[in-house]
Amino acid sequence: MKKQVEMVAKTQIRGFTQFIREQGVVGLATGFLLGGAVSKVVTAFVTDIINPVISIMLGSGEGFRQASFKAAGVEVFWGDFASVLIDFLIVAAVVYFGFKGLGLDKLDKKKPKEEEKAVATPAKK
Repeated sequence: MKKQVEMVAKTQIRGFTQFIREQGVVGLATGFLLGGAVSKVVTAFVTDIINPVISIMLGSGEGFRQASFKAAGVEVFWGDFASVLIDFLIVAAVVYFGFKGLGLDKLDKKKPKEEEKAVATPAKK
């Protein structure tokens, strides 16, 4: 009984590690962690460097994030939205150029299995 449990456990672990390798779960987790770190760096860059420069250019002493205008008696705060949009665009550009620059786009393409190769290239008669 103990040997059967050990065999089942080994089979399950082997299947799990094969799943992780084939499905790219490690790459997904790595990308998730790096994406979070890049996002923090970019947010700090936008908040501490870009926003103050834009505030100076606009002549606003209160800061770019508090920039607003009034329309029909309603105050619209557009500065915070613009700041988040700049943040998003920088993160998207970093991810895109990092992905392309490191050649990671080629890693995601799955290699056809032997059966798929046989179906894709019929035998010659």
